[in-house]
Amino acid sequence: MEITVRDGGADDLSVILGMLDSCVEWLVARGRPGQWGTRPLSASPGTVESVARYVAEGSVYIAEADGVPAATLTLTDAPGAHLAHLPPPGEPERYIHWLASDRRFQGHGIGSALLAHAAEQTRRAGVGLLRVGCYAGDDRRLVAYYEANGFAPTQTYTAGANNDWPGQVLAMRVRP
Repeated sequence: MEITVRDGGADDLSVILGMLDSCVEWLVARGRPGQWGTRPLSASPGTVESVARYVAEGSVYIAEADGVPAATLTLTDAPGAHLAHLPPPGEPERYIHWLASDRRFQGHGIGSALLAHAAEQTRRAGVGLLRVGCYAGDDRRLVAYYEANGFAPTQTYTAGANNDWPGQVLAMRVRP
């Protein structure tokens, strides 16, 4: 399987939402609805607006497996309003949003290739810090995934309507 990463954009919004929906379906099938709920994210106007906003404001990357879109993430210069309550890092950064993969491609290293691409883009921009926030509930498997890809946990936080969604910010140092 050949993995390539290309620039994405607004034309990829339906592909990105499809990947997010694939993740929700996969999580629910494994009894893990805490991260993104049980409904397709594409059915939530707020989520669609958020994804579209980050696509418009950031740099979107699509990883393809043999030419088929398989994973995505968006890089911006800051985490966004949902983490405004956390202390800023005190230096320029790149921040990962909406990392998702089509679960048909699970286990092929596509997400890891996309994270490596994000680190390289951060380095090329002359920025030394790459961060991401993720769901830290259940058994913290998502946190462990980022750790396995070179990130280190930094700050915890809670989010959600009832402030009961456990989150973890992780950081990776890259050499500009």
